Amino acid sequence: MGVAAVKRAFKFRFYPTDAQAAELARTFGCVRKVHNPALTARSEAWTARGERVTYGETSAMLTAWKRTEEFAYLNDVSSVPLQQALRHLQAGFADFFARRAGHPRFKSRKKSRDSAEYTSSGFRWRDGSLTPAKMGEPLDIVWSRSLPEGALPSTVTVSRDSACRWFVTMLCEDQSGFNALPPTESTVGIDVGITSLVTLAAGEKITNPRHEQRDRERLARAQRILSRKQIESENRDKARIKVARVHARIVDRCGVIRADLPLEVREWTCVCGMVHDRDVNAARNILAAGLAVAACGDGVRPQRSTPGRRSSAKQEMVPPRRARAAAQP
Repeated sequence: MGVAAVKRAFKFRFYPTDAQAAELARTFGCVRKVHNPALTARSEAWTARGERVTYGETSAMLTAWKRTEEFAYLNDVSSVPLQQALRHLQAGFADFFARRAGHPRFKSRKKSRDSAEYTSSGFRWRDGSLTPAKMGEPLDIVWSRSLPEGALPSTVTVSRDSACRWFVTMLCEDQSGFNALPPTESTVGIDVGITSLVTLAAGEKITNPRHEQRDRERLARAQRILSRKQIESENRDKARIKVARVHARIVDRCGVIRADLPLEVREWTCVCGMVHDRDVNAARNILAAGLAVAACGDGVRPQRSTPGRRSSAKQEMVPPRRARAAAQP
């Protein structure tokens, strides 16, 4: 029995030329310009008339916009990312109507993620080199690993993070599938600590080299400078990018906790420069809790009291780790 092929995404960093960076920046801006008016048209149709606008109708809108003087600049970039933006908006509304997600939101130049997606008709793949439409020359990609043998990218996503780093993500079909590792009888317990990096159950301790201590100090200094900048100023944007670049060198969590976050706030910008989506963070927390429950075998629901018995203490949900510690003698 053969191994079924699977879709896998491979993400690499790349370094664009000045011309490529300018072209991609224009493309990112055009993607936002297409997304926002299409979202407005769909929202108004649903609110005012209860009508659901289809992808085909928004595609016709895009064609009409390109013929106007106001949106004539949309013709200067590849049409593939613009069409993909409309397809993603269609998927967003499909999830919204199915109550799987909230209402799609508008894209902001400062807060939204810069990205453009190209299908196979929007890029050239030749001898291991990738050239998106309108680029002129292949991207200078840092190949940190190899693609599966014989794999051809079906979709390519170019993005830029808050630290102004450029990435390209390729979706490929992997014919090799996933091979399970052989079973083993050995087990080991690992505790992540502060004085020691990790401590093994056998008693071995690995010293913490504290590589990030200097970066932590740089991050704190950059955050203090950012806090003194005027909101919505260019100097604040420059300081925010510096904070994001320092933060990009450390663990993916800066430790900042928002004590008060109203329900209507769906996304927010951290002091480190990262833009957080409330729903995405919630999904990650749910995933982490689910993995903990699967590993520990504990429940996350409060236990119901037995009928006919009174409980003098209020029952609460006990995190798996705390429940495990409480069960120990």
